[in-house]
Amino acid sequence: RTPMPGLWEVRIGTDLLYTDERGDFVVQGTLVDTRTRTNLTEQRIARLTAIDFAALPLTDAMVVRQGSGARRIAVFGDPNCSFCRRFERDLMALRDVTIYMFLYPILGPDSTEKSRAIWCAPDPMRAWRALMVEGSAPPRVIGRCDDGALARNVALGQRHRINGTPAVVFEDGTRRQGAVGAAELERLLA
Repeated sequence: RTPMPGLWEVRIGTDLLYTDERGDFVVQGTLVDTRTRTNLTEQRIARLTAIDFAALPLTDAMVVRQGSGARRIAVFGDPNCSFCRRFERDLMALRDVTIYMFLYPILGPDSTEKSRAIWCAPDPMRAWRALMVEGSAPPRVIGRCDDGALARNVALGQRHRINGTPAVVFEDGTRRQGAVGAAELERLLA
């Protein structure tokens, strides 16, 4: 039931539709509270798609601590994502944050190869940033490497319906899809 009398919410995946009590009519669109100018559909989707930060398998992420590291975010990124390249520069500008970078190779087979090379590098986060910021190819994998985290990250992202990169998860469970600018990131972290 929605705040609007006679209107019911129908959830299909992460999409919301609305219907009457009997299901005779379907409305697709945004429900807005005109008194407060609040987008109720957007708020509801944010609640439905929230991710429990404490439940994230942080051992499957690369970690970088900037400043005190007091604030935390998780980022899902693909090495072939052009938006991730720009976003990485904005991430580097943040202060007092710990970033958990989940390699999320979803843009093709080459993404998986690059992710494996990054994950298996002596310093994975340095290899990631070298690729994303400087365009330096990750080092070749020599010998064996346990890259099981990559498959687990893909499964995790699919379970939470993350269908694009970059995707950011904040400590309160909210998430943002796409490259968010440094100023907006700071605002959301605050």
